[in-house]
Amino acid sequence: MGNRLTKIYTRTGDDGTTGLGDGNRIAKDHPRVEAYGTVDEANSAIGMILAVPGVPAAVQTCLTEVQHDLFDLGGELCIPGHVAIGPEFITRLEETLDAFNASLPPLKDFILPGGGPAAAACHLARTVCRRAERRVWSLAHQEEINPEGLRYLNRLSDLLFVLARVLARHEHGSEVIWKRGKQGSPPPA
Repeated sequence: MGNRLTKIYTRTGDDGTTGLGDGNRIAKDHPRVEAYGTVDEANSAIGMILAVPGVPAAVQTCLTEVQHDLFDLGGELCIPGHVAIGPEFITRLEETLDAFNASLPPLKDFILPGGGPAAAACHLARTVCRRAERRVWSLAHQEEINPEGLRYLNRLSDLLFVLARVLARHEHGSEVIWKRGKQGSPPPA
């Protein structure tokens, strides 16, 4: 493992640049920094799910493993040319997604983000994950990156959707169904 941080501030970023894992410095708003920064944000959003009391053990185990994966993905994106995410990561997500989805009824309607604190946090993590995927695609249009990271984020957002459904049932017994025709109604007085 590389150097450990002993001093949190370095003042080297005061000029609007940041250091990559390979030692190069780039602008803080570079697509690469946007990509790994948003992956970090998704990881933090998953931490919010795990901080909700009563999350089932199987979901906790799954999401803790995902947090480690996202840290690996962030490292991959922080070091140009580095590969940490392989096809086996996507296979594991798909198998986990299928296992959680097997107990859910088929969707007949759209659902609203909500259903309880953990379910709502899971929906938020899903949307941050989708944004991370978009940011990594922006980087991929400019530089060569490992395509498995993109596949991982795509499957992860699907998994988070399924987990939000699981958590909504765990917390409140049901999901919040979108009611057609209500979207244009004025708010109550």
